[in-house]
Amino acid sequence: MPSSMTFRTRSGRLLPAIIVAMLLASCSGQAPQAPTESVQGAASGSSDYYLQQAQQSGDDNKADWQLLAVRALIREGKVPQAAEQLAKVPQNLTAAQTVEQQLTSAEVQVAQKNYPAAATSLNQVDPAKLNNDQKARYYQAQIDASQGRTSLGLIRAYIAQEPLLQGQLHQTNIDETWTALTKMSPQDVNSIVINADENTLQGWLDLLSVWQSNKQDPDLLKAGIKDWQRRYPVNPAAKTLPTQLNNVLTFQPASTGKIALFLPMSGPAQVYGNAIQQGFNAAMSGQVSQATPQPATPADPNAQPQTTQADPNAAVSTSAQDAAAQPQTTPAQPATVAAPVISSNAQVKVYDTNGQPLAALLTQAQQDGATLVVGPLLKDQVNELGNTQTPLNVLALNQPETEKNSPNICYFALSPEDEAQDAARHMWAEQKRSPLLLVPRGAFGDRIAQAFANEWQKLGGQTVLKQGLGSAGELRSSIGSGIRLTGTPVTTSDSAAPAQAQGVTIGGITIPAPPTDAQIVQGSTGGAVDSVYVVATQGELTLIKPMLDLAVNGRSHPSVYASSRSYQAGAGPDYRLEMEGVEFSDIPLLAGSNPALMQQAAAKFGNDYSLVRLYAMGIDAWSLANHFSQMRTLPGFQVSGSTGDLSANANCVIHRKLPWLQYRQGSLVPVSS
Repeated sequence: MPSSMTFRTRSGRLLPAIIVAMLLASCSGQAPQAPTESVQGAASGSSDYYLQQAQQSGDDNKADWQLLAVRALIREGKVPQAAEQLAKVPQNLTAAQTVEQQLTSAEVQVAQKNYPAAATSLNQVDPAKLNNDQKARYYQAQIDASQGRTSLGLIRAYIAQEPLLQGQLHQTNIDETWTALTKMSPQDVNSIVINADENTLQGWLDLLSVWQSNKQDPDLLKAGIKDWQRRYPVNPAAKTLPTQLNNVLTFQPASTGKIALFLPMSGPAQVYGNAIQQGFNAAMSGQVSQATPQPATPADPNAQPQTTQADPNAAVSTSAQDAAAQPQTTPAQPATVAAPVISSNAQVKVYDTNGQPLAALLTQAQQDGATLVVGPLLKDQVNELGNTQTPLNVLALNQPETEKNSPNICYFALSPEDEAQDAARHMWAEQKRSPLLLVPRGAFGDRIAQAFANEWQKLGGQTVLKQGLGSAGELRSSIGSGIRLTGTPVTTSDSAAPAQAQGVTIGGITIPAPPTDAQIVQGSTGGAVDSVYVVATQGELTLIKPMLDLAVNGRSHPSVYASSRSYQAGAGPDYRLEMEGVEFSDIPLLAGSNPALMQQAAAKFGNDYSLVRLYAMGIDAWSLANHFSQMRTLPGFQVSGSTGDLSANANCVIHRKLPWLQYRQGSLVPVSS
């Protein structure tokens, strides 16, 4: 008897239900016929899912699942497993699978930080054969392989990627394009030659020109941006401005009507707080711009600095242990110093940070009506600041251990790390490429070396060698043997991957090869070292300089650079002759930018130039307080001050460009920048 349950086919025939069930069961037991998503698609599934499908698939579709699994593993941060799976992809691939394999290989190599190998893989990919999703990945791999080193090819990669992105990825592309452009030097921009049909690139370059011409004046910059948008209505940046420039259009200066000054006004660091407060008050009242020579109490350039009982490292990382005197023969050319902002209506209240917890002080300042806090000074309190919630704008007078981007906080410090970064930029500009760092042994020297090496890598440099210096007694005991131009490579925060012999260029982007072991050995034997940066006291440098001269054995001498730690008052003509050729940096006030103010400050602090440094810091703190919104918001905004030419990075950490001086025939002369 036939079953009572039957199904009617299109032809009208009836099939028993049991037969239909058998057919369905047979189909469900088969392995997947093909991936449920394209191998060129987003690969949004998990690696476990793709690997399971690859295991169950036949040879025709196995490679698709494997390639999807590799991309998922990269996304999940499982880079070794991704490389392992990529190696298992079979060789007999279709044309579409071959293209995808080449692109995926480059992405694995980028994840491994093997950028030259990634460049080679990308050179094998024809963008014309890619769909839009693949093109977006192709240009992203180019961007990642550039390691943030700006070039015309990198800008072109961003521009080509932009129309392929949506949402937050699109805004990120616009922002990163702008960041890359602003990293280019004026010389690089002027040397760019573009094709006649590169209208988008031309628009970006014109926007860069508008910014460079008006970045110091928010009102002019606003007008310039709006005019540019009218001239380039179809440029992607005209429709979606870079975030930094969009902030310009909504820029409002911060109120400085009531300022809370957070300083240690008691305890061991009080002397430093007093010096900063005096500089702050002098700038606020206009005394800085009105400084005139005081013949009755001149600063003695040959006087030895006085020392204080407090530990300066407990208060602020100054850039020298003692301090500097003015150039004694040929002074540096005056720097362009911004006139202090004078605001007779500003009210300043000082809060002793040695008396109450930071959170309580912030609450009290807010209740007192303050709109801006300048301070704290002590490093542990600045570290605490990043974890404290406050609606007040804060200009901290030190840097945290780890940079953190807080929308209402900027960090201003006279740190040796910041000075080392400036030294890296200066030495790079002087075409040095193989530096050796001679720094104090221990954590202090390690921090300086790390800061130098990180900045060196950003500039495009490679290996930086470091050698730790012992005490003056140790130096004296080794004076007969000299100092070998040797050291250990400093590991940067983003170390490069295994070395390749040559850099590779793709789409105009040159990917530099990491250093080989042979290169490191060459540097360690003295053959490659072309410059030495010394962080030492004056007495230590007196021992180090002749030992460096002895180390070269008649070969060309490496250039010697020193931090301001070695530049002190009381250096006579013999010392200046011994230091022949040495270049060193110092803050503009101590390098001769304002002799009248320097004379006044030196007299005020009895020639204790470590306190003069903090006095200059107080002067600049007032200027930065009055330009807080510009520093926090406007890219490229600068203030020329007594401690350097000041500018802020993306986290509003203030960096200083310092003047450089050189000992030449017993005189001090400025080094042209």
